[in-house]
Amino acid sequence: MADTPPPTPGAEPTAAPTALPPVAARIIAFVAIVLAGAAGGFIGWAFVDLQTEGDATVATALGGLVGAALAAVGVGVVTVLALRAMNEWRTLQARGGPTPPAGRQRRADPRATRQPPRVR
Repeated sequence: MADTPPPTPGAEPTAAPTALPPVAARIIAFVAIVLAGAAGGFIGWAFVDLQTEGDATVATALGGLVGAALAAVGVGVVTVLALRAMNEWRTLQARGGPTPPAGRQRRADPRATRQPPRVR
């Protein structure tokens, strides 16, 4: 185990900061992924069904499965990126705003602006 000190008697336990997004955001992300998978499955099924003749049950089922998987993975990537961006935004707001990158100095006079180039 790590070298963590034992809790002091009588002290209230403190909650560790978490990087998890809010529960509502996770539920919305899950619903979005499921709906995208269903829509992708229907589109994949319809795409294969329109291109085949006769009884092509296996082909249409595979088309639906591939469409559902592609749509769910695509929306899953987007939701993960959105949840991470939301978490980063909340972290910056809690700190009081973004800090300038290391090595960059702010201008001495905040009213100083870049002048447009002269045109002859």
